[in-house]
Amino acid sequence: MMGTDRISIIVPCYNEQESLPLFYEEICKVAQSMPTVQFEFLFVNDGSRDDTLTIAKQLAQKDERVKYISFSRNFGKEAGLYAGLENASGDYVAVMDADLQDPPSMLPEMYQLLKSGEYDCAATRRVDRKGEPPIRSFFARLFYKLIRKISNTDIVDGARDFRLMTRQMVDAILSMKEYNRFSKGIFGWVGFKTYWMDYVNVERAAGETKWNFWKLLLYSIDGIVAFSTVPLSIAAVMGILFCLIAFGMILFVFARALIWGDPVSGWPSTICIILGVGGIQLFCTGIMGQYLAKMFMEIKNRPIYIVKESNLDRK
Repeated sequence: MMGTDRISIIVPCYNEQESLPLFYEEICKVAQSMPTVQFEFLFVNDGSRDDTLTIAKQLAQKDERVKYISFSRNFGKEAGLYAGLENASGDYVAVMDADLQDPPSMLPEMYQLLKSGEYDCAATRRVDRKGEPPIRSFFARLFYKLIRKISNTDIVDGARDFRLMTRQMVDAILSMKEYNRFSKGIFGWVGFKTYWMDYVNVERAAGETKWNFWKLLLYSIDGIVAFSTVPLSIAAVMGILFCLIAFGMILFVFARALIWGDPVSGWPSTICIILGVGGIQLFCTGIMGQYLAKMFMEIKNRPIYIVKESNLDRK
């Protein structure tokens, strides 16, 4: 018996040839346990260099529920998420990773929560970071604490991209056409009532993570720049502070020369001060440069992604 509700499962993929068959097997089991719901499996191939696209095509040949979009190159996970949301046809839309770190078995409970009408989104967050390097966990927690303090956007510590959303929430997310995307911030910015589901961290089913420390650091900077202007305020405050310090130092040196007749000496300390102040100036200039760079990319109005091939028959 087929119901009227349709769930689209969006799976951004980058070099996931080992994980994709395992994911498909697990998601089919979940779909079979929900016979009153129609499913669409939308795999977004983000310029993979392995056989990810080939496997997606093979799955599409044997299962009409499987759809795929393949980019002309690697545009990043954010572009993959946006492409999936833009092309999903379901009444409800789920975002998941192919590595099975997002347990498909949670989908039935998510669906029931949204069907009740009380929530617009059922999202997941990890209650621990087992298996993650300690230094990475430390900086991840530090990032979440920082972004919550300097931004008005609700970004929950340990939040995953794995969530099930109503069509209304998906349309709200799609209305944000910005090129520099930070989905965790966007999910919180659009609002809507979210139910948070806790779960224990799960290891990858196969393959290796594509996120190293450097990529995560750059991603966190993108999130801060995208959803907070506090760094600009910090740069302005630091500029004012150092101007006051410099003015006070001038008065001190001038008074010392008049009262005690001490000559102005100590060139090593002077050099240190100059280097210190110069470093602060470069730091503040770098902050402004980040915002200018994001504005530069937005003004270009380039497409978020480019599709090379797809089996979707809708625009």
